[in-house]
Amino acid sequence: MREEKGKTYTALLFCTDTDCAVLDILRYYKARFQIEFVFRDAKQYTGLCDCQATSEAKLDFHFNASLAALNLLRLEDRQQAVEGSGRHVISIASWKTRKFNAHLLERFSCHLGIDFTAIKSSQGFTDLCNYGAIAA
Repeated sequence: MREEKGKTYTALLFCTDTDCAVLDILRYYKARFQIEFVFRDAKQYTGLCDCQATSEAKLDFHFNASLAALNLLRLEDRQQAVEGSGRHVISIASWKTRKFNAHLLERFSCHLGIDFTAIKSSQGFTDLCNYGAIAA
């Protein structure tokens, strides 16, 4: 039970194992919730369901690549998060937009013959990478 702004919220969690401890049930539900988020994000943003291969080995590779891309993105987000800022919510859509914008700017630099090495550390480059992102 949790109380917030004068309202009481109750969560009923069930388990068929009568010997399971209450805290273990709560921990299992939290883990399951996080696992569901991983699969949802992998389906929406890293193409988990977009493979048309029929070979088991190729499907395994595709699923591993999709989930690895998501995990690497989450790791990068954690490394860039400001320490001590409290709870942090990751936006995969914003990260995908940033990565696409950075890739597009790299393509421009290659085709136009411009060296972006010095420009990458400027605030302007960061602003262009964040263009269209939901959460900056």
